[in-house]
Amino acid sequence: MLATIAAVLLAGSLIYCVLVVVAARNYLAQEIPQDDHPAGISVLKPLSGIDEGLEANLRSFFEQDHPDFELLFAVRELSDPAASIVRGLIEKFPNRQARLIITGDPPYANAKVYSLDRMVAEAQHEILVMSDSDIRVQPDFLRAIAAEFSSERVSIATCPYRAIAGASPWSQLEAEGMNTDFLAGLLVARYIEGVKFAVGPTIAARKHALTAIGGFAKLRNYLAEDFVMGKFAAQAGMGVILSRNIVEHRIGSQDWRASVAHRLRWARSTRRSRPSGYLGQLFTHPLLLALLVCVLQPGWWPVLPAAAMVRGLAAYATCSWILRNHPRWHLLLIEDFLRFVFWLAGFFGNTIVWRGRHYFLHPDGRFEPR
Repeated sequence: MLATIAAVLLAGSLIYCVLVVVAARNYLAQEIPQDDHPAGISVLKPLSGIDEGLEANLRSFFEQDHPDFELLFAVRELSDPAASIVRGLIEKFPNRQARLIITGDPPYANAKVYSLDRMVAEAQHEILVMSDSDIRVQPDFLRAIAAEFSSERVSIATCPYRAIAGASPWSQLEAEGMNTDFLAGLLVARYIEGVKFAVGPTIAARKHALTAIGGFAKLRNYLAEDFVMGKFAAQAGMGVILSRNIVEHRIGSQDWRASVAHRLRWARSTRRSRPSGYLGQLFTHPLLLALLVCVLQPGWWPVLPAAAMVRGLAAYATCSWILRNHPRWHLLLIEDFLRFVFWLAGFFGNTIVWRGRHYFLHPDGRFEPR
């Protein structure tokens, strides 16, 4: 009986892997829009402390080949070391429209949302690009975003990302998971039901779309404010897309403590944002399900190499076809096991650590300081 149940779960997992390949092809088949007269864009950068490679990350936005854009940066206080980096870049690029905003302490839990809200209030343009401090882009990034928003049907766009690891093994393992499993989930969701979410460290949106869903006042108490932003917009009938513009997510050389805290925060937040989708992540573990089948029914051992081949093809589809990267198979095997452990851990606990602060998570995804 248990072997049969495990075999059924494995069959579902293999079907999921095939869907990843089909969804990746479907994503790549989209026509890439062009626009010779790109609209103006306001780039919003909430900052807190210095990430590894911060100056190079921010510099990539100053170096954009776009005729009309502004850069807004927000820190909680002027003594934040990120502020000096921003001021240095403003001096090096005097022809760029760039400003630094001092927000003070946030009046609610989500400091990032507070910083974004303050910047939106001062943004000059209708199209907003909200991007984390660990993002690096190519010089044509803003032009490409403006081209996607040349269609009035597009209100919000999530930018997929290529995770760039630092030197630590924990960073490299996490990057491997991001470049294969995380992107795979986005592609399959897009293919099956359309884009009803916004996730990731770079999101573009129309200012009036944010206003229509209640603005940041409605998002401020959610940990996964990016996800609910897209969810509310889709529920309101707005066009939400998975952008064809891929950014670099520089995750740095974090140690195992930082990696564990980040993964637990991610898992616990995802379980509350998408309860049914989180449960369905069981089907994203074909190798472990195949091992379980072999343990319960040793004579079925051929399912293990079959599962490895299908899993490998799905990883290759996301990592190589879309991100123009190459899977590192030895890391992927270890990462698959770790990902399963953190998936299980996500079902337990209701606290997280974010930027050194401790928070309590409510069942609906809202959170508050402990």
